[in-house]
Amino acid sequence: MEETVIRMAAPTLAGIKTGSLFPYYYESREELGKEMGRINRLLIPRSLRLVLLRLTEHSALLYLFRPSDLEKDLENCTAEELLRCAGYPCADCRACLCHLLKRFQSGEGFPHEIGLFLSYPPEDVKGFLTDRDNSKAICLWRVYSDKDRAMKLCDRYKKCTECYCRLWQTGRRLEQLAVCS
Repeated sequence: MEETVIRMAAPTLAGIKTGSLFPYYYESREELGKEMGRINRLLIPRSLRLVLLRLTEHSALLYLFRPSDLEKDLENCTAEELLRCAGYPCADCRACLCHLLKRFQSGEGFPHEIGLFLSYPPEDVKGFLTDRDNSKAICLWRVYSDKDRAMKLCDRYKKCTECYCRLWQTGRRLEQLAVCS
């Protein structure tokens, strides 16, 4: 699981992105639970959390995030408005995360407001939710606001991932790659 976390969530480990969403394929639920517990024991001291959003027979959708950064991101006026309109209890970050978990587990489709939990600009999340056909660019997300800023950010995430994968291959451990914040 460590390699998957590094490959799929390096910018979050590096502290330049609030959260990362990624699939993880497992053999047994028991193995998945043990691995998630082990990863959390390594990362919680570094202010990171790994949570399970959705589970299918041999695939899990995982979310690695920095709670303090998520709290700041969700305080943005546009983010708060989007979440409130989607039925989220905006009283605190934990309540929003619990609501997101319920949305994923309900099976009612993909909650596209997840972008707010992944450091996507709130204006771009709003653009996707209200006007999907008129994006300016596509990187990790559909860009509706500042194209140049988004492309630079995506490039930074890509470079970070490449660097972290190289460091992993040379023997760095997950907890060494996770920046404290």
